[in-house]
Amino acid sequence: MEMSLIQVLDQLNLHLITLHLFLVIGIGSVELAPHNTVHTWVGAADTPNREDMGTFYTAARDPIFYPHHSNIDRMWAIWKKLGQGRRDYSDDEDWLDSTFFFYDENVNLVRVKVRDCLDTKKLGYVYQDVDLPWLNFQPSPTRMSKEQRKAKRAKVLSSKRRKHFPLVLDSIKSVIVKRPRKLRSKLEKENEEEVLVIEGIEFGSDQYIKFDVHVNDDEDELSEPDQTEFVGSFVSLHNGHKSRRISTRFKIGMSKVLENLEADEDDDVVVTLVPKAGKGEVIIGNIVIEFVPKY
Repeated sequence: MEMSLIQVLDQLNLHLITLHLFLVIGIGSVELAPHNTVHTWVGAADTPNREDMGTFYTAARDPIFYPHHSNIDRMWAIWKKLGQGRRDYSDDEDWLDSTFFFYDENVNLVRVKVRDCLDTKKLGYVYQDVDLPWLNFQPSPTRMSKEQRKAKRAKVLSSKRRKHFPLVLDSIKSVIVKRPRKLRSKLEKENEEEVLVIEGIEFGSDQYIKFDVHVNDDEDELSEPDQTEFVGSFVSLHNGHKSRRISTRFKIGMSKVLENLEADEDDDVVVTLVPKAGKGEVIIGNIVIEFVPKY
C-alpha cells in the first residue's frame, strides 16, 4: 500500500524529530542500558552481527523482544512516578503528536501518535505492583579514604597530559574535565543536576559499540558497576547492513556521584573511558560538564 503525500511528510517530520533527539539531545540512558545491553546479551555471538536480538533488522524475530520492550516501558512508568524533577513530557506537543505508521490485522495502514500510547489503562493493561529492591540501591563505599582519593587525584592530575580532542578510543583514555561551578548549595542541587556530557561520539552504524565511563577512578584498578566511580556505559547496536557515520552525545547525572566521592570542592574531575567493544572505532569530540534544570 502506497503512502499519501501527507503520510510521507508526517514520516519525514518524525525522522527529523528523531534525528534532533539523537544528534542534539543524545541517546537516553535507558535506551543505552539496559535496552541496548540486553539486546546484545541475548543476540547470538556466533553470528556476524549478533542476530537475532543483537541487531535492529532482526531483533523482532526473537520472541524475547516483546517482553524485553514491555519491561523497558514498565521501567519508564516507574521512573515517571519518582518525582525529583522528572518530567513525563505531557506538555510537549511536538513529542505527543509524533506519528508512526503500522499495518493492522487487515493490512490497512494506520497512524498512531505517541499520545495514543501513554496511558496503559486505555490500552487495556496495567503493570503488576512488585517489590523493587534496586530502586534505592546505593553504590558501595569507595575503596579509598578521602585523603587517599585526594592523593591519587593529585597524582593523576600531575601525570596526565591534557589530551586534545577529538580522541580515538583505541585504549583506556583519561581526561581532566573542568567543573564550571563547585560547592553548590543544597537548593542549587535540588534545582539543577550536574551533568557530564560526552559530545561528538562518532562511529559507524555497522559497528557494535560499548564503552564504560568512570569518574576519579584508578586506571590500574578500575571500579566495578556497583561502585561509586563507575558512572555508566554507552552501548550502540549494529544498525543495518550499510554503514553510515553516526554522531551523538551521552549525558550522565553527576551530582550524587560527586557527593559520594566528596569531590564538591574540586575544580576538576578525571573522566576515564574504557572501550569494551569497537575498540578504535569510536571518536570522542569533547567532554564537558553542564548544569541542567530539574524542573
